[in-house]
Amino acid sequence: MKKLLLRVFLIIFPAVYAFAGVKSPDGRLEAFVEQKDGNTYVVLKEGTGRELVRTRTGFTTAGEDFSAGLRLLSLTEGETLIESYTALHGKCRQIRHPYTRCEASLESRSGSPLRIEMRLFNDGLAFRYLLDNAEGKHLEFTGEETAYTLPSASRRWLQRYVTSYEGDFPLQDDAVRQGAWGYPALFQLPGDRFALITEAGLTRSYCATHLDNSADAAVYRVVYPNAAEGNGQGAVNPVWEGAWSSPWRTVIVGTLADIVASTMVDDVSPAPTVNSQLSTLTWITPGRASWVYWAYNHSTKDFQKCKQYVDLAAEMGWEYVLFDWEWDAMTNGGKLEDAVAYALSQNVKPWIWYNSGGTHTGVRATPLDRMLTHENRMEEFTWLKSLGVAGVKVDFFESDKQQMIGYYLDILEDAAAFEMMVNFHGCTLPRGWSRTYPHLMSQEAVYGAEQYNNASYMTANGARINCLLPYTRNAVGPMDYTPVTFTDSQHPHRTSFAHELALSVAFESGVQHWADRPEGFLTLPEEARRHMAQVPVVWDETRLLSGYPGESFVVARRSGERWYVAGLNGEDEAREMLIVPDFLPQGLFDVTVFADGATPKEIAVTHRNVGARNLLRMHCLPRGGFLLSFVKQ
Repeated sequence: MKKLLLRVFLIIFPAVYAFAGVKSPDGRLEAFVEQKDGNTYVVLKEGTGRELVRTRTGFTTAGEDFSAGLRLLSLTEGETLIESYTALHGKCRQIRHPYTRCEASLESRSGSPLRIEMRLFNDGLAFRYLLDNAEGKHLEFTGEETAYTLPSASRRWLQRYVTSYEGDFPLQDDAVRQGAWGYPALFQLPGDRFALITEAGLTRSYCATHLDNSADAAVYRVVYPNAAEGNGQGAVNPVWEGAWSSPWRTVIVGTLADIVASTMVDDVSPAPTVNSQLSTLTWITPGRASWVYWAYNHSTKDFQKCKQYVDLAAEMGWEYVLFDWEWDAMTNGGKLEDAVAYALSQNVKPWIWYNSGGTHTGVRATPLDRMLTHENRMEEFTWLKSLGVAGVKVDFFESDKQQMIGYYLDILEDAAAFEMMVNFHGCTLPRGWSRTYPHLMSQEAVYGAEQYNNASYMTANGARINCLLPYTRNAVGPMDYTPVTFTDSQHPHRTSFAHELALSVAFESGVQHWADRPEGFLTLPEEARRHMAQVPVVWDETRLLSGYPGESFVVARRSGERWYVAGLNGEDEAREMLIVPDFLPQGLFDVTVFADGATPKEIAVTHRNVGARNLLRMHCLPRGGFLLSFVKQ
């Protein structure tokens, strides 16, 4: 049995009790349990004693209050463990992260037991609730009391809550605005520390949640989906039979470099449910795809246009092509089967789009309803497998209710049975599913390049948004932004060509859909075109070099022995960035430099020889950028 800590420290006055907690493996963070005025809190502090985040805990069910008046019975002594695994795609391949674990045992006023498990990593805290004595019981959850309080002087980058998670993350600096907010929520604490709040390890046992500070601007409460989500289909309150554990409530804490490099969302999520032996998962193949929709919204109906995008993928050496919505109406010389056969003849594997279907979505784009039931999916996956299709993109879910979470997982589990990869669009935020289901290659949940189709907002704000996403949305999971465009969609971009090229490395996704027209890639300078033919999507290492949300982003990523550095300027003024490549091993490297030219539509390509101590000075135009590719001599 674990040793129990029974010491109780009286703090200032009898209404407040702080119970001995745990330190992170490096000693820089401390988490402990505090009870005050009938509430129970998990408090996260720096090793110096400065409080970072205070979280009220608890929830209610139809028959029990597990929030107010909880009695803390014991807190186990911290034990140091290591989360170690190999990721098939993501910002880091080999994961080995130590954490300190402890567990609080409590009981409600009526004597019902509750456990709170805490894991304190060097880059933050995760905790969850567990009910073990619920075997044979029907649980209906009626609300959460989990609520985060941060220092009032914190700066905040928050996205208004919508079920597609497609929104801006504007800085809420002049006023602490109130309302409903989607995960992740980024806060700059007083000083140089940042906190990114989200949730992870979501299973069928619960709904997805979001944050709401409507009642108190300083307190961000975890709340359930809205009743109107999914056209009102499905219950708001989640239900479960038997023993239960909640999703993890996670607070990633540290410098911006810690936020960008963190894998905590995956670290606390369940290990793969499909066969976890990497040698058997060769069908899960990250890669690059051409994509017709961005330039020609309805052109998957056109067989000849689809052939052009197959030819683009073949010429560029990309693994995939995506046949998007309305492929069931394909004409002009061929139908879907012909397009798939043509792609395979060019050594390009196709992905196929589906509407999630059902009465939960008002979007009636076809094919509709073919993913909706297990029987539908068995029939469709059998057909797709016979054609040679590699994966499916499923769109328009429009709800975070428990019913919809089950639907996502049904699709993933049925797809795995047919060795079919998956990409979700019009969907919820990543919550660690790509670890549990490694064939989930990406999720949209982002205000991405598709928005150039919809309104001029992206034209005016695209560069700034691109310098927000790495610290927020892309920090918690793969992001199908559909990057890299040199021509224009319905609304033009104002980012420079070098900025667009840098997006190929700046953003992470297990499958990258390069969005531009064929001529946008084929008319690039030869070395830029060669980069787009060779750029990887799986990274062994990710390091933030410099940057600040909404202003700039400079990241180094390693694939094998090759390093890349992507730099983005998010502002309307020119900027000079200094790069010290101290991430390089000893020796000299040939560096190909893609920089802003004299105008935004020019990419200046040069070559240099550098070592780890050489300084690189990069000049960026307004909304500009650069890309560096390092090859050891």
